[in-house]
Amino acid sequence: MAAAGAVCSAGDDDDDEEEAAAEEEAGREPRRRDTPEDILLEAAANAIALHPARAVLAAGDVDGDVYLYSYSCVEGENRELWSSGHHLNSCRDVAFSLDGQRLFTVSKDKSIHILTVEEGRMETRFSKAHSSALNCVLPINDHVFATGDDGGSLKVWDLRKGATVLEARQHEEYISAMAVDSNGKLLLTASGDGTLGVFNIKRRRFELLSEPQNGDLTSVVLLKRGKKVACGSSEGTIYLFNWDGFGATSDRFALRAESIDCMVPITENIVCTGSLDGVIRAVNVLPNRVLGCVGQHTGEPIEQLAVAPGGQLLASCAHDQKVKFWDISSLASIVVDDYRKKKKKGGPLKALSSKAAGSGEDFFADLREEAEVAQEAAAGSDSDDSD
Repeated sequence: MAAAGAVCSAGDDDDDEEEAAAEEEAGREPRRRDTPEDILLEAAANAIALHPARAVLAAGDVDGDVYLYSYSCVEGENRELWSSGHHLNSCRDVAFSLDGQRLFTVSKDKSIHILTVEEGRMETRFSKAHSSALNCVLPINDHVFATGDDGGSLKVWDLRKGATVLEARQHEEYISAMAVDSNGKLLLTASGDGTLGVFNIKRRRFELLSEPQNGDLTSVVLLKRGKKVACGSSEGTIYLFNWDGFGATSDRFALRAESIDCMVPITENIVCTGSLDGVIRAVNVLPNRVLGCVGQHTGEPIEQLAVAPGGQLLASCAHDQKVKFWDISSLASIVVDDYRKKKKKGGPLKALSSKAAGSGEDFFADLREEAEVAQEAAAGSDSDDSD
């Protein structure tokens, strides 16, 4: 009996220790990270957008589903708020209204949906908004927004009228991205035909097309307080236009990248680009420099980038079904002068965040290792190591 009592006592001690450990764990402060944890989606996202005022992210995926998440730098605090499955085909783009109360979504099914951010309730639907699959959407003010499709058509809508106020088909290929000036007067469109389009929203008319550039134009952003326009291309080149000279480029800058599939402005001089190789590059414009790597989705083409309010965080989505977050707080303090140091061609990219592969020693070393592992796993597959 004494032995049995001793065993019970030992068991009670173990239980007490476990309870104490659990209580200690419960009382411990949640771990705070530099960036929110990755968000794992059920399908690859074509598009993401960050709320203009809150820590909220929207994502549209290849299955046509739209998700809203809250995100936090506190570990374990990312939350799915709601989801919507109203689109019949792939959701191509998502965008928050300027006041953050509505979410615009466009789809391959040719429809435009406008949802309430709080509940995900369908507020407005344009079922056959275009004759071709929709590709992008851009809110311009509280009542007006623009959409572009795979056939090169642009439409500008006024919600007060429930109809379009401008329709134009000046591009020969799909419209990939749009941007508007701070006055909401001129709308710029980037197209797969290699041209930049200019449309006057106030006067509701087409203004001009630029000369065609090499490759598809995949993105368009305003820089230098609106004095410069930068377009990314499928050939990996950034084309620059003066604000008063849209007909022809004023400068161009070829990155050592397969492509520029998406681009967002971080400061008046710095953009981040996403590429087929899965690398997110920070690039200074005029003087033109690749500053380094912000992060990566290793070996997975990047679909879209989005900047959080305050410019401290960058979000990215890729074919790996993940939304990742990157600390870009250091970019605002980078100053680039005109003097260019001689640099060994083909050298590694400098890591600009703690999560960038290589931590600044050799960025591509980690990518090579992962690629080699993948090649060994897929025995017999061909590899191409040429530049």
